[in-house]
Parts: sequence; structure tokens; C-alpha cells
Amino acid sequence: QVQLVESGGGLVQPGGSTRLSCVASGIDFSMYTMLWYRQAPGKEREWVAAITRRNVTNYADSVKGRFTVSRDNIKKTGYLEMNSLKPEDTAVYICSMYSTWGQGTQVTVSS
Repeated sequence: QVQLVESGGGLVQPGGSTRLSCVASGIDFSMYTMLWYRQAPGKEREWVAAITRRNVTNYADSVKGRFTVSRDNIKKTGYLEMNSLKPEDTAVYICSMYSTWGQGTQVTVSS
């Protein structure tokens, strides 16, 4: 059974930074792309970033240059480094791999 568990986030001031983690189990982690999404209150889920098994990365225009996605195949963990945060980045951030979703972790950007 594939499971994904996110951590990190919390309350961050505008312009600040935080890092999210997504730990996977029950899957050959090194073989699959990890995706990050976010969902703000009252809005649809939005794709944020992806990292392939060969470490090719891609980002939504809204986060390009501010967010960095990475992975550690030994630890079976994906990361989303978030810098220069804006209030509009406030959302629940969710990782996904192998058609499985994590439970999400809240990031609130506010002074």
C-alpha cells in the first residue's frame, strides 16, 4: 500500500521561506515522478511542481524562480523549498506519486 505523508509548512511571513517534505512508503520511490499541488480555500487544486525520476524539474509559472523541488531517493522523500512567499501562496500543499495523494499540509503566508 502506497502512502505519502507531508510535513513542514505552518505560518510564514510574506517574503519568508519554508520547506515541505513528503515521505513515501510502499513504493519503489526512485522509479516515479513526484508531483506537488496546492489548494486554496474556495479554489480548485492547482499543480505546482514536478520532479521526474531522472531529476528533471518543472514548475507552474506562478512559482517559477521562487520554489525548488528536489528528492532524496535513499530517504524516499521529496521536498518543496518555498522562498519569497506571498499571501497568495496560502494553501494546503499536497504531494502525489503513483496516483496516490498525501493528506496535505497547510502553508499560511501572513504578517
